[in-house]
Amino acid sequence: MPSPKLTNAPTSAPDLEILGDQVTIHPGGYVESPATRHDGAERNLVEHMVRFRESPLEFLREVSLHVSGAGWRAYDDVVGQPIFYSGFSDNMKTAVLRTPLLKQRIRELAQRRVNVEAAQGLLGEGGERQRGSLRRLEEIEKGLQEVAENLTDGMICKMESKHFIRGAYYLATQLLTRAYHQGIHVSSEEVLRLRSVAEKAAKKKQSIIFLPCHRSHVDYVSLQLIFYRLGIALPTVVAGDNLNFPVVGSFIQHAGAMWIRRSFGDDALYTTLVQSYIDTLLQNGFNFECFIEGGRSRTGKLLSPKFGILSFLLDSVLSGRVEDAIICPVSTQYDKVIETESYISELLGQPKPKENLKDFLSASSVLSLKLGRVDVRFHEPWSLQDFIAEQRTRVSQPSNESSLDRPHNIERTRLLRTLGFRVLSDINDVSVVMPTALIGTVLLTLRGRGVGKAELIRRVEWLSDRVRAKGGRVAHFAGAPTSLVVDRGLEVLGPSLVGTVDGLAETTYYAVDRFQLSFYRNMTIHLFVSESLVSAAMYTRVKQGGGPDNQRISYDALYDQVSFLSQLFRGEFIYPTTGLRVNLEKTLRGLEADDVVTVARNATGEALSAELSATERTRGRENFDFYCFLIWPFIESTWLGAVSLMGLTPPSDAAGDTWLDLKQTQDKAQLLGKTLYHQGDLSYFEAVNKETLKNAFQLFEEEGIIVLSKSRDSKIPTLVRLVTEWIPGRDEQTSGIVPHGKLWQFAETIAQSRREGKNRRDGATVSTRVLALADKVGRELYASAVILGNAERSSSPNKRRRKEIRTKARL
Repeated sequence: MPSPKLTNAPTSAPDLEILGDQVTIHPGGYVESPATRHDGAERNLVEHMVRFRESPLEFLREVSLHVSGAGWRAYDDVVGQPIFYSGFSDNMKTAVLRTPLLKQRIRELAQRRVNVEAAQGLLGEGGERQRGSLRRLEEIEKGLQEVAENLTDGMICKMESKHFIRGAYYLATQLLTRAYHQGIHVSSEEVLRLRSVAEKAAKKKQSIIFLPCHRSHVDYVSLQLIFYRLGIALPTVVAGDNLNFPVVGSFIQHAGAMWIRRSFGDDALYTTLVQSYIDTLLQNGFNFECFIEGGRSRTGKLLSPKFGILSFLLDSVLSGRVEDAIICPVSTQYDKVIETESYISELLGQPKPKENLKDFLSASSVLSLKLGRVDVRFHEPWSLQDFIAEQRTRVSQPSNESSLDRPHNIERTRLLRTLGFRVLSDINDVSVVMPTALIGTVLLTLRGRGVGKAELIRRVEWLSDRVRAKGGRVAHFAGAPTSLVVDRGLEVLGPSLVGTVDGLAETTYYAVDRFQLSFYRNMTIHLFVSESLVSAAMYTRVKQGGGPDNQRISYDALYDQVSFLSQLFRGEFIYPTTGLRVNLEKTLRGLEADDVVTVARNATGEALSAELSATERTRGRENFDFYCFLIWPFIESTWLGAVSLMGLTPPSDAAGDTWLDLKQTQDKAQLLGKTLYHQGDLSYFEAVNKETLKNAFQLFEEEGIIVLSKSRDSKIPTLVRLVTEWIPGRDEQTSGIVPHGKLWQFAETIAQSRREGKNRRDGATVSTRVLALADKVGRELYASAVILGNAERSSSPNKRRRKEIRTKARL
């Protein structure tokens, strides 16, 4: 066996080691001496804290140092605006309530109410009406002002006490290092750059807006610990009020959290209040933090950006109320995420439990686990104002275009979407692939039941090289050999995720919980999306078997299928901005260079066809299959969603304009998926996950396959039905759904790239069995259907988005 490689790339940024008051920078290839090495692990930003049982006197000494604020613990010489002083909350509250925007909104709302009462004759007639209107206007304004004060008090963060934050830092560090025993790791290069930017921003009284991805509730803690330890002013962190439960909610609010509702609805006062608070923070140079994805990712990959808070931030600068702010995308990666088990339960359809103190305390057992380490990486910060100017220049629009300031302007929407996806792209660029993600990816992209230790190490090394070749980063471990890093990763994942078979010629590892391991596999997929789409498109011919001539695919057919799949997953992945044809050519050349495919070209270099290379065939298609295995679960899930729509075909005896409950429809799609999986017609159990199915239904709406009927009242469920031209036919004799028509052809085009299974070779049997099941669950939906008039809830066809997915067959 070849000698194990080092897992750290020589060109990777050095890590930061902080011990007590000493700060040391180690280069990427740094290897600890035997005398200082701790089981071969790197040192980290947050060193293990002394525990009471191990050393009570040392424990008490540490507590005393934090409470008294000795050295860096004082948090006095902070880079940024003054925080954590008595009266901070009152000053902030006063500033928010005095904003012209809020005052104007209160007057508008009061005047609107007075006009309604006057029209109803409630304010008298003649001169009495005018006096009554003025008196009533004053009363309503006063009432709204009181409401605004109460809302502001409950919303704003309350950075009041240095003693509190010192104790909070110590407590949080104790808890975090018990769970993540290898601590928090950051790049020294990025941290020094961030501190330099923070110093310049503080002089200009500009805010740094941190936009991290969201994997876990630990994200809040790890980022605040980093900023505290490095002496950067803690940001105000946007948090959903679902976390504002007794004791814990108050603690978090005093450590920097601002509470917002999960939904604003039509509450104009609350919306304006949030905007006023954000304006006040940015105008005064306070740092700010919100999660670009909104909620936590349950699948392991980045979610599409949520534009709520991002819209407020953009409006602050576009309106001129804030001169500029600095954007800093942040990636947080974990060896193991604490909440993955609960994520799987939610993805399988179980309702999300409401956060409460009891569950928080019951999670204390997790804090004794060894979950590895946390890696936090900061992208190079950039100016929001410069971003806006650059985007305006690209569309040749003058920078003083007043239409941009209108809240619903098309150009503003384009700016907002571009900003959101720019941040996601930056996060992907700096993300670090953890050892557990490498191991999980390897285990889920190999054929067969298990893999030997030597082969596992070889594939981890291969994957590490591929990650770096794609411009990604792999966590380095102070020069430890791959075998040791793999052992540690297996230890962190534990036997509940990765099992071993002993007593064989070689210890063999296998995936115990493939669904949960898929969370870690999805942490790497963003690096290989283009290769996976091309491989899945080529698979339409490869799966037909036979010799190379039979498996060769023409460039036109390849382009059409890649185009189809790219549109299919536009809500799942972030694509390069160079365009499909350029990206396809680049991907093909990359696969050629890796000797995975062979591309036939004409005299001018244009691609004519593609096929697996002779070397790849000799290797047993292991690299080609790797790319297919990454994308297949997503193809399966979207195919499942399309097949479930067949069940929305109205029964012959359905009456009137029948609408179905969207949530029930998606639940039935999950039920159908579970049935198909256990009957062998679905290869991946993770394909039934709720998030991917929801994305599929969103795609179907955008493509004009289904139409939704939504209400602003959250208590009224969203309804769904098939658009007329997509409704399949029924057999006149059996009343069964016929496997023909636009929807069936759409599902079949997806199925062309599905993984071939031994139970799916007889297409006629599959179509009969699958359609019978889809019809069965569909009839159950119609049994509880909602009947509505066409004019009452239907959306106008002119307002629907009807951009068809185009293939060579012109669906």
